Amino acid sequence: MALEIGSLAPDFELPNQFGEHVRLSDFRGVRPVALVFFPLAFSSGCTNELCTLQDNIAMFQDQRVELIGISVDSKATLRSFADTHGYDFELLADFWPHGAVSKEYGVFLDKKGFATRATFVIDVQGRIKASIITEPGLQRDVAEYREALDRLAACTAPVPVG
Repeated sequence: MALEIGSLAPDFELPNQFGEHVRLSDFRGVRPVALVFFPLAFSSGCTNELCTLQDNIAMFQDQRVELIGISVDSKATLRSFADTHGYDFELLADFWPHGAVSKEYGVFLDKKGFATRATFVIDVQGRIKASIITEPGLQRDVAEYREALDRLAACTAPVPVG
């Protein structure tokens, strides 16, 4: 079962497509994060979905939200995937132990060997503020990302005085 809104997002450390290690906790107190779990690099659905995110990256940048993709692919595969499609965001390899982070977030599909399509929007304190979860064949809609980012902004917006 996927983690619930309001839960503290489990910390993890994974290599990105360049082999650099990224820890979720490094963003705590700095900026919110959108973790985008996707099944497999180079599959048509994942390629379409991540290209759509790249085309709409300004919606994340405007709200200073770090966009991070995660799949069970190796860092070498993810580097080739990012280079081929010009992604301007990090892709993390949940390769070994196979799917460990996906399992922690409750989105790993044991019978398929990869994560379902799941996004967790995490605030600067490390709490899950929104999630978008679909089946592997169903792509997430950009409108759902906008709604999730709007919810995040509403939770962190300063309260007007007076």
